[in-house]
Amino acid sequence: MKANKIFISALAAATLVACSDQMNYKEYNIYDKEYIIQDFGTVGGFMTDIYNTVDYDFGNYSSGAMLASASDESEYSKRGNAIEDFYDGAWSPTNAKSSLWTNMFTGIATCNHVINHMQGLKFEELELNNDYSKQMHRYKNYQYEARFMRAYFYFNLVRQYGGVPLLKEEATVANVNTLSRNSADEIFDFIISECNDIQTKIIADYSKLGDYAIGVSETGRADSLSVLALKARAALYWASPLFNPGGDKERYHKAATYAKDLLDACDKTGKGLTANYEDLWATGNYNLTAITKEIIYGRRYYSSASGDHLVEGYNYPVGIEGGTGGNCPTQNLVDAYDMKNGASIDDPNSGYDAKNPYANRDPRLAATVAVNGDQWPTYSGIGKLQTYQGGANGEPLTGATTTGYYLKKLCNGAISLAANGRVKNSFHTYLIFRVGEFYLDYAEAVFRYLGSADATTAEFPMSAREAAGKTRVRAGLPAFPAGMDNATFWTRYQKERMVELAFENHRFWDVRRWKEGSKFFKSITQMKLTLNDDGSVTYTRQNVSRQWDDKMYLFPIPQSERLKNPNLTQNPGWE
Repeated sequence: MKANKIFISALAAATLVACSDQMNYKEYNIYDKEYIIQDFGTVGGFMTDIYNTVDYDFGNYSSGAMLASASDESEYSKRGNAIEDFYDGAWSPTNAKSSLWTNMFTGIATCNHVINHMQGLKFEELELNNDYSKQMHRYKNYQYEARFMRAYFYFNLVRQYGGVPLLKEEATVANVNTLSRNSADEIFDFIISECNDIQTKIIADYSKLGDYAIGVSETGRADSLSVLALKARAALYWASPLFNPGGDKERYHKAATYAKDLLDACDKTGKGLTANYEDLWATGNYNLTAITKEIIYGRRYYSSASGDHLVEGYNYPVGIEGGTGGNCPTQNLVDAYDMKNGASIDDPNSGYDAKNPYANRDPRLAATVAVNGDQWPTYSGIGKLQTYQGGANGEPLTGATTTGYYLKKLCNGAISLAANGRVKNSFHTYLIFRVGEFYLDYAEAVFRYLGSADATTAEFPMSAREAAGKTRVRAGLPAFPAGMDNATFWTRYQKERMVELAFENHRFWDVRRWKEGSKFFKSITQMKLTLNDDGSVTYTRQNVSRQWDDKMYLFPIPQSERLKNPNLTQNPGWE
């Protein structure tokens, strides 16, 4: 048989539990296919490449800036970062922010290779190995993992670009630059169809493999709950105004059904909300059952055996050793947190005090945002934050917070960036799917389908109001009250989603799929603090305008890709 030459990364033989932070490899070895298929580990290397393509955003989106800083969640404090292109007019087909296009299609190509060319292998030379049956069980699951990841990569593409070329086979040199864009409807239908087909075929729970367990941690691999989660999220996006201009309510019906299916499956397997919101980003969020019970799928990030400090290095306050500022929460986000009694701060009966604005607030505020006077970071020897003008962590220091706040969420405050710091690194997990999101997804879908916050049916016995209150109750707030009109519920729901999912890569996309960019993304609000002679602080709001155009609901197709392939039509407004 003629040998087929294929490429495999020199790093690809690493196990799935040792995820590298490198997403693009530059050094390759060339092997014959016959060599590749003789070894479990070498074939498994393709799966490692696929998992290493999973997106994450700890500040790596744009040299420290998160995508949150291109929304109303935060503002990046170090001027001149490319994240500003999203709202200052520099975004264009020739500056298309195209890394995701490249990475996702690279991942899709690897998935297609595994699916189409790495199935049906017997590994006869290894049949006498003691672990042969275990490895074959793992190998036979690769096709379903690859199909899940391909669907996940297509979800990321469709939410960003709308329709894209749909590749189910490996593209050839002859046709790769002649492909046309499939419609967004076709892409969403493909994602959901793939999930429907593989949800009962993929391994259901890697912690319950019994005799097929291979003795190493299998965390970080997609399972049946991951498939259900992707299907539910994709269905909600497809039902949303950006992709559902005709307002087809049946799409919301399906989205509600899929979210309910996932929540029911989670309940049956013992998954649910963690007791403490802030534990979701604790160092044990990959192996402590009290925390992993909420995490459906996450990308484990570390750069060495001891972990890393990437997110802390990007976001610790200016004024401490190693602190550089970073993604600073906006006043828009801070305002979204209710009072502990459940009332919005604009309710005259809420008890909100503008002179003491952080008192008696939703505890998730303190878990997410570092405010003036906080002990942040938490390691020994650090003074309390001074984010007022002229303070130790405030303007006019270079890189100091422009909004009055620093980021806590995702960071481990015990890490010291100082040269003599005792805790230098820790493990981090970027959460892709977690249970809390899907209570909110269900709430949105069933609200849009049934038409009111309190409506229930035999099919959907949990109302939108009850579902949307789950994450609030976990935080110690009262559930939403019954009897809200639709406009009030929608406003409260949007705030709850912004608060619960802050800095988890949702807000940038949620506002787009709702087609409410002109409402939320045309300005942000900063809080400027002044220390008075008597020790009190004066809080002054300052609005900052940003550019928004409705063409920004979708990204431009990169001009570099269109030059190679003239069949790639451009998205509206970017021509």
